[in-house]
Amino acid sequence: MPDSSLLLLLNEVRGKTLRLLDGVSEKEARRSPRWLQNHIVWHAGHCYVLVESLAMEAIGQQPQIPNGWFEMFSWKSNPGQVAPDQWPTLVQVVSHLADQHRRLRQAIEPLTEGQLSSMAPGDSGRPVRYAIVHGLHDEACHSGEIWLLRKMMRSSESGSH
Repeated sequence: MPDSSLLLLLNEVRGKTLRLLDGVSEKEARRSPRWLQNHIVWHAGHCYVLVESLAMEAIGQQPQIPNGWFEMFSWKSNPGQVAPDQWPTLVQVVSHLADQHRRLRQAIEPLTEGQLSSMAPGDSGRPVRYAIVHGLHDEACHSGEIWLLRKMMRSSESGSH
């Protein structure tokens, strides 16, 4: 029997991320306040790379990360060092996020309680369920950053502080 709470969490978190990205222009997606280097494209791409790395590896599937994305979006990345023309478009990142949602849902649905409770590969010492939840929790945090950046842009456009 599928873990309905885990599937609900996946749908809620990814649904929120995709809703927050809807209507963001390419120009807005690359804008960041002068004291920050992470823009909306980085946060969205980071969600993809982190969930792909943590969740897919934990369930024993090969992560599908586009060439160059790990260096650009991972926890080891340095967005300030990426040339502006090297970033994928927001449309490309959103497409990967939507596809990942479908793939991850299909991969999680058949997992048994025993599989979800088993230790994830690697040296994390944590169960598979933890790796999936950890990735989705991190995405929820970055969705909040996306929301804040959008709010800051609206505020600066209206001239209010």
